[in-house]
Amino acid sequence: MTFATLGLIEPLLRALETLGYQTPTPVQAQAIPAVLAGRDLMAAAQTGTGKTAGFAVPLLQLLTMEGPKVAANSARALILCPTRELAEQVHASVAEYAQHLPLTTYAVYGGVSINPQMMKLRKGVDILVATPGRLIDLFRQNALKLNQLQTLVLDEADRMLDLGFSEELANIYRMLPKKRQTLLFSATFSDEIRTLAGQMLNDPLSIEVSPRNVAANTVKQWVVPVDKKRKPELFVHLMRKGRWKQVLVFAKTRNGVDALVDKLQGLGINADGIHGDKPQATRQRALDRFKSSEVQILVATDVAARGLDIEDLPLVVNFDLPIVAEDYIHRIGRTGRAGNTGEAISLVCADEVNMLSAIEMLTRQTLTRKMEPDFEPEHRVPDTDASGQVVKKPKKPKKPKASGGGGKRNLGKWVDSGEVAPSEPSIKPVRKVPVFNTGPRKKK
Repeated sequence: MTFATLGLIEPLLRALETLGYQTPTPVQAQAIPAVLAGRDLMAAAQTGTGKTAGFAVPLLQLLTMEGPKVAANSARALILCPTRELAEQVHASVAEYAQHLPLTTYAVYGGVSINPQMMKLRKGVDILVATPGRLIDLFRQNALKLNQLQTLVLDEADRMLDLGFSEELANIYRMLPKKRQTLLFSATFSDEIRTLAGQMLNDPLSIEVSPRNVAANTVKQWVVPVDKKRKPELFVHLMRKGRWKQVLVFAKTRNGVDALVDKLQGLGINADGIHGDKPQATRQRALDRFKSSEVQILVATDVAARGLDIEDLPLVVNFDLPIVAEDYIHRIGRTGRAGNTGEAISLVCADEVNMLSAIEMLTRQTLTRKMEPDFEPEHRVPDTDASGQVVKKPKKPKKPKASGGGGKRNLGKWVDSGEVAPSEPSIKPVRKVPVFNTGPRKKK
C-alpha cells in the first residue's frame, strides 16, 4: 500500500515524499480513508506510529477540496492539545504537510503574550492548533469565532483530563457548531475518555491498531531497585558506566527536576530542565539545545511526556515513576519511534511499588529487574507482576514476650529488617469527565 492508493491529492503526496514518508503506518492506512469519508473517528495507536499524519493529512485535503474561504477571526478546523510543547510539534507537522497547499495554519497556547495571537487571527486561519485554556481566552475576547468550524480534533484527550481540562472541554463543546466532524486520537483510551467520546462523537468508527495500553515493542524496558535517597548517585553511576550521550529523564515534581539538574551541573554534566513553572521561551530553548545535542541530559516533568519528537533518541530514564500509569507509556514512547529501537530504565524505590504494579498491570507485562552492584536497596522493593498484585515477603513470627515483671510494654509492630512496612495503597487521581447537556431544558 502507498499513500497514493489512499486517494490523497498530488500536493500532499509531494510533501510526504519530501519528508521521506514512503508507506502508510497501520493507523494512517485505516484513519486517512475514514477521515476523507467524513466519519467521526476514535483511533488508538502506540505513540510514535504516525497519529498526527493520520488526522492532519486527510484534514488538509478536506479543507482544500471543500468549504468556503476562511472568514476574519475564524478557523475552519481546530486541533486541541494538552500542552504547549505538543501544540508546537503538531503545528510544525501540519505546516510541513501543507507546504504545497493554499492553506494557513497557526498555533496558540498560554505562557506567552495573547496580543500577537489576536493580531494573527484577524485574517482567520484554516487550521488552528490550540491548548484549551488559551482557546477559551481568545473566544471570550472575541478574537476567535467558531461558527465556521468544520472539524474538531482532540489529540491526547486522556492527558487533557489528567491535567484538569474537563471543564474547559465542556465549555469548548458548547461553543462549537453541532454539525461537524470530530476526531479523537491517542496512544491510550481510558474508560473516562470512552465516556467522553460517547458524548461528543456521532456514530464514531473505532480504530485500535495495537492492543489497548501496550507499550511499543521497539523499547527495551527494565527496572533498577534502589533506595530513594541514592537515586541521584545511581543515576550518575549508570550514566558514566553506560557512557550515555543523550538522555531524557522524567522526574515527578518541578522541585525534583531542579534538584537533579543542579546536582548534574555541579558535577560538570551538561544538563537542563523543563517544567510548568519555566517560561515558554526558556522551555523551548532547552528543548532545542537538547535536540541539537548541545545539552546531554534533559530532565522534565510529565509536561514533556507527550509532544517531544526527538529523532533517534536512544534512552529514556524514569527517575521517578509517574503517578498515573498511562503516562509511563507516553514517557517511554519518546524513544523507539518510527521503527527505531530504544531503551527505558526506571529507578524504583520501595514506596513506588504500587505505581510499578499499576504500570505492569496496564502494560500486561512484568518488567525485568536488574540489581546494580553496590546499590542494592536497604528497603526491599516487593515483587510485582502483570496481575497487579504486590507479592509480600512472609513476615517473621513475633517474638514471645519476656516473662517477668515490668508490666505491659507496647513493642509496636515487628517488621523484618529486609522488608518494607506496608504503606497506604496509592490512589489514582479521579478524573472528572465533562457531562454535556445537549438537549433542551424542560420547563418547570
